[in-house]
This record gives sequence, structure tokens and C-alpha cells, in this order.
Amino acid sequence: MHEPMINPSTGPIFTAVKDDGPAWTRDEFEAQLRAKGTTYHIHHPFNVKMNSGGCSKEQIRGWVANRFYYQINIPLKDAAVMSNCPDRDTRRRWVLRILDHDGYEDQPGGIEAWARLGDAVGLSRDDLWSLKLVTPGVRFAVDAYVNFARRAPWQESVCSSLTEMFAPQIHKDRLATWPEHYKWIEPEGLHYFRSRVSLAQRDVEHGLEVTLAHFKTRTEQHRALDILQFKLDILWTMLDSIEKAFPS
Repeated sequence: MHEPMINPSTGPIFTAVKDDGPAWTRDEFEAQLRAKGTTYHIHHPFNVKMNSGGCSKEQIRGWVANRFYYQINIPLKDAAVMSNCPDRDTRRRWVLRILDHDGYEDQPGGIEAWARLGDAVGLSRDDLWSLKLVTPGVRFAVDAYVNFARRAPWQESVCSSLTEMFAPQIHKDRLATWPEHYKWIEPEGLHYFRSRVSLAQRDVEHGLEVTLAHFKTRTEQHRALDILQFKLDILWTMLDSIEKAFPS
């Protein structure tokens, strides 16, 4: 992994890449985006350890508490995307992401589902909502992501969301391995992972639609790859910080 360059007030610092070669076709461009999955945090040593049953209760709780900070900031990120987007049809589709996390009517939403994961691993609601277990590194990384969405053109913020292309597998892995390795975790607490498998696929379809249509030249396509790498670095950096804060 390369270290991301992040300004805490403005977000990522990208190195300008000019490529006068012909633009990739839509299929070629999508393949380039999907190839970024080799640096997804599913491959991080802490995640590998977690899914192989090697984490202590303290480490699992530390991970859940720190990822909660990411979860509660996702609706802020998505609201920022909408605030920069003048296209009504896009906003009508994008708002579903906010409802998915915040909940609506009798649907509690993803944030509450994650809070119930906290219950299942033995965290008190105060431990979770007070954010007292959140590491400075996780705060920095998540805040940089939200700040990027606030300041970037909305199409670039949409592109950064495409890490969801790789998310279904990481959720499936947890559903397959956690019940075996962590029998002390109440099974109903894993609902968040179940719900995101299908929702992530819906979101990916929209995100790809926007990204493949907007980044048309080879130079623009390289920028899209850099933006996606920035988001991948955010997720990787979060696990770096968690791993250091909660050693075995």
C-alpha cells in the first residue's frame, strides 16, 4: 500500500497525470476500476486475522467501535454529494443511501444495525455513541473522506464510493466465518452484513453508471482511478490505526 496524501481540511492531494493516449472503452475502464480491488482492505492483515478467528474480544470490540464512526459519517458524506448535485434524478436515487443508513418510518437503518452489532459483541451503547474508543487515525481518515465529498465535484464523490464494488465479498466472508470463530457474538448482531450484500450491488450499479459516463478522456480516467485509490487508502488506513490501538 502507498501512503495516501491527505490535507485534513481539504481532503486528498492528487498528483496530476496527463495521458494523451486514447480513452479506454467503457468495458476497459470498468476493468481498470475493478482491478483496484487488489488493494481493498479485505487483504489487510488485521481483516485477514479477524476473519480467520485470530482476534481477541477486545480487538473485535475495538474494530466495531471504530467502524461505527465511519457508519455515522456515511449519511453526511452522501448528503454532501447531493448538495453538490444539480441533477434531480440523481438525487432521487442517491437519497436512498441516506435512508439506508439513517432509517425511515419503521425501518431502523444501517446505523442502528451496526449499533446492534455493538450490542452483540458486548459494547455498551455509551461506549459506542460517545466515540471514546475511536482512534485519532480513524477520525482523521473518515473526516478526510467527508471533507472530500463536500468539496469535490459530485461525480468525483460518486466515483470514490465505488469501493462498494468489493464490499459484498467482505460481508459474505464475515457471515461465513464469524459464527464459527466467534461463538460469543450473538448471531442477530450480524444483520448489518446480511443487509449490505444486496444494497451494495444496487449502489454499485448507480455509481458505475455515473463514473463511466463522466470520466471520458484517458487523463480523466486516470483521475478516477486515483480517486478510487484514495478511498481504498482511507479504508486501509483505518485498519492500520485500529490494529495499532488494539494489539493482541
